[in-house]
Amino acid sequence: MNASLPGLRSILTLLVLGSMAAGSAPPKEDVADRELLKRALAIELASIQDTQHPIRYRLRKSSPRLSTTKEIFETSDGAVARLVAINDHPLSTADEQKEQARLSGLLTDPSRQRHRKQSEEEDTGRVLKVMRALPSAFIYQYAGDVEGPTGRVQKFAFHPNPSFDPPDLETEALTAMTGEIWVDAAQGRVAKLEGHLQQDVDFGWGILGRLNKGGWIVIEQADIGNHQWRIVHFQMVMSGRLVFKTRSFDTVEDETQFVPVPVGLGYGQAIQMLRSDFGKAEPAMK
Repeated sequence: MNASLPGLRSILTLLVLGSMAAGSAPPKEDVADRELLKRALAIELASIQDTQHPIRYRLRKSSPRLSTTKEIFETSDGAVARLVAINDHPLSTADEQKEQARLSGLLTDPSRQRHRKQSEEEDTGRVLKVMRALPSAFIYQYAGDVEGPTGRVQKFAFHPNPSFDPPDLETEALTAMTGEIWVDAAQGRVAKLEGHLQQDVDFGWGILGRLNKGGWIVIEQADIGNHQWRIVHFQMVMSGRLVFKTRSFDTVEDETQFVPVPVGLGYGQAIQMLRSDFGKAEPAMK
């Protein structure tokens, strides 16, 4: 069974990105590397809260059973999405009519969009909670330089700090994650990371759920223009139990076709733009 876990992608993303805030002092010869990591962490933290660079983009999300492609607008009222393809095929006439009706419903019932925005803000709050715990959660080690798409990339390995005592549920997974991070030296941004769960992680004494040992994630970021970095590829393979249900999380997300949109764009304006695209020829799918 495939499922999505609200907020998990955001938490795991920053969980691993945040391992740059290591808990142990590096050798003197690694001071410059440590400073690079600190700067990168500060930039990543600021980017989470950045509302001055909204974009429009395509999100293709796939699992073993289904793939969907959506056109997404970031607005001052939260993200607005339009489904444009299922299993890499454009929507049928009937499915397009359903999408039109759904978007019309958002316009006539603003509470639905307010609920979406509230969920996004709650996810951000959980991510920031994880970020605050990161300075004491991990130990890192410089692992050499490699060539990345934009030039020299510095690689760091990380593992949990055994002295870290997670203060809440959101930070429990920090105690079991190890992996590697690639930092773009020129722009001081995280270009790629891989994280692996080395042991089971229980949430709420095992009552609320568990993530099983062996799960992993891969995240890639890139400069999409004007030194604006975004996640362009995300893959997660996890299994576990959420309350009383056993679930697997096997998903790939790819983001493309980034276009800036005006700051302050409202969700109503975005919906009107999305609706105006119905009937237009869609680009060929992968």
